[in-house]
Amino acid sequence: MSTITTTNPATGETIKTYSLMSEQEATAKIEAAHAAFLDWRSLSHAERAPYLNAIAQELRDNADELAALMTRETGKLLKDGHREVEICAAIFDYTAEHGPDLLADEERTHGTNGARGVVTYQPVGVIYSIQPWNFPLYQPVRVLAANLMTGNACVLKHAEICTGSGLRLRELCIAAGLPEDLFQVIIIDHDTSDTLIQNTLVRGVTLTGSDGAGRHVGAVAAKALKKTVLELGSNDAYLVLEDADIETAVKFSVMGRLYNNGETCVAAKRFVVTDAVYDQFVQAYVAQMEGITMGDPTDDDSQLGPLSSQEQFDTVKTQVDDSVAKGAKVLCGGNPPDGKGAYYPATVLADVSPGMPAYDDEIFGPVAAIIRAKDDADAMRIANDSRYGLGGGIFSRDEDRALKLARDHFDTGMVRINSFGAADPNMPFGGVKDSGYGREHGGFGMKEFVNVKAIFLP
Repeated sequence: MSTITTTNPATGETIKTYSLMSEQEATAKIEAAHAAFLDWRSLSHAERAPYLNAIAQELRDNADELAALMTRETGKLLKDGHREVEICAAIFDYTAEHGPDLLADEERTHGTNGARGVVTYQPVGVIYSIQPWNFPLYQPVRVLAANLMTGNACVLKHAEICTGSGLRLRELCIAAGLPEDLFQVIIIDHDTSDTLIQNTLVRGVTLTGSDGAGRHVGAVAAKALKKTVLELGSNDAYLVLEDADIETAVKFSVMGRLYNNGETCVAAKRFVVTDAVYDQFVQAYVAQMEGITMGDPTDDDSQLGPLSSQEQFDTVKTQVDDSVAKGAKVLCGGNPPDGKGAYYPATVLADVSPGMPAYDDEIFGPVAAIIRAKDDADAMRIANDSRYGLGGGIFSRDEDRALKLARDHFDTGMVRINSFGAADPNMPFGGVKDSGYGREHGGFGMKEFVNVKAIFLP
């Protein structure tokens, strides 16, 4: 039987080896989850809520252990791991508080005589969740919390490099009182995964990953007529307009590019700067990026840890080298240190143009691409000149104008104005174009995998 091995990217040391499940073993997990769903669906939304609150408390009670585990498996800063645990707990609490009202039956009328109608949001069964490594706890939690409240069961296929985090999450859910089979974690290869998508007990598929992975999983699911939610990659543009406050722009641009070691789908990646403030912004931004302390992710003084794996390091290095070969200019960074660990420094590239990975693709690491725009209108054009459309940002002193640009012109699912942030339980999360479709958070995720059932009374 094949195995997978997890490795600490900061040291190269082996953490643990796991055996892959056979197709039969994984299918049994789906069948068990479906059996648990048949009981779980009989509970009311209000009766499910305390389970979610209990899971939130279990996460908080084990925050130190969880943060340390995520740091060992993916290299994220320990302090970012603690923040991730709290976000996850907040998601469970939000879902417990708001789910019963958001999913309550709705009274409507039908027909010319205004007869009574009821719209009800009913669970559908087992939801198959395929998740990446960059947020080992948050990625599965945002699917799990919503679907537990809805009344569904959940089967998680986590990224190989954070297998331990996925298994530990399940253990804590069970410790909190969740029925043991309702949330399953399976350790399988891609071929087995494709087979499971076609299992009749799987009623929906959600994936967070690259647009390539989304195309593949979406196609397999479509052949089986399964609904999907796809949260894919992006190359988010942050606009620095002519009236931007440069200090604010630089502060959040550094944060937006380095958060989670730069390995965030909704990170700030392209910085589109108008000619009027270009030199001022670039000088200040490079100075701050040059001063970033890279080091041991468990050290409080570290501002940047290693990338998640040697494979990810090689990918980022190749993308930067290719961009430079095509004319990009390195303003800082770009020269990884010798020694152990998948460390890549905070890097700023200028003279970035179409045809370069830094312009066209997603660099999942601490690499900023700066693009000069003639004026504000040109900056907006460049921002939308991307196959992606997950998030973005606008720096401007005129918030009303920035709001109008964000609402009417930015072709993305999310826009930040004079700030940066990754996710909030009360706001929808998701994108357009090659960044996928469907929404999570803000109550929207609870209605992605439900049977919106219309009942007509006389």
